[in-house]
Amino acid sequence: MFDFAWSEFALVGVVGLLLIGPKDMPVAIRTVTGLIKKARGLATEFQSHVDEMVREADLTEARDQLGQIRRMNVRDKIMKAIDGDGTLRRTLDERPLEPASPPVIPPA
Repeated sequence: MFDFAWSEFALVGVVGLLLIGPKDMPVAIRTVTGLIKKARGLATEFQSHVDEMVREADLTEARDQLGQIRRMNVRDKIMKAIDGDGTLRRTLDERPLEPASPPVIPPA
């Protein structure tokens, strides 16, 4: 992750041993490892929350798209595409071949 070499770890250990002293070195190492564990735990928790938010956002978007598909009226969309201004429907409703009213026969 940080790409440290063994020589760098040895240098940090020697400097720590000189500054902290051999008596307090185990306590310092435990403290540093505890801090690293806490930092990793926080990073893991943060990552899991971010992943959860991404999943919720994706599900919300998918749910919205599904709702749009359910609300879409396919029949009306097809009729608008075929007969946008309604002239075809009016022509079919008029029935031009049928007489409007029965013929009136004059009395004889």
